Amino acid sequence: GPISPSRLGGAHALPGTPEDPDALARGSRLHAALERLAALPASERPAAARRLLPEAEADAALALLALPGAAEAFGPDSLAEVAITARLDALGGRQILGRIDRLMAGPDHLLALDIKTNALPPDRPEAVPEGILRQMGAYQAALERIHPGRSVRTAILWTAAPRVMHLPRALVMAALHRAAAELDPAGGGA
Repeated sequence: GPISPSRLGGAHALPGTPEDPDALARGSRLHAALERLAALPASERPAAARRLLPEAEADAALALLALPGAAEAFGPDSLAEVAITARLDALGGRQILGRIDRLMAGPDHLLALDIKTNALPPDRPEAVPEGILRQMGAYQAALERIHPGRSVRTAILWTAAPRVMHLPRALVMAALHRAAAELDPAGGGA
């Protein structure tokens, strides 16, 4: 069957990340609130945030939506929780089936943004955990396949940083090729 982009192997957190159930619950609440708030006009977001979240978390959610790079992914041209499926040449023709947290679709470009609530966010794209790079590489390749002729960018919103980190295409595609090599040790898909 289809492969989930988040199950292409590799770590999804930096070494030494504490397993904190409270932080996980906070991250899930924040993720859900961002989706709800993004659907509202900016003027209505502060009051809605305070209804949805404890005060400190509401402030954090509003700050995330105001980050440079976030407006595009949470603006009127953006979609939430977009299901995506495609057969990827990079994976030897295997099909992926995934869900992109935020997709901004412009006439000539696309931005796929994933929301990550990792307690220890990496400080640069090269330090992003391998499993996340592979996931974003799958989104990159799938969107390029589905929308030929449009430029595709991928980015991560690290809620704990807080910042939007754009990922170089070469970086995520290299990770996707590493995933392919593990799926097909003979290297037939390389």
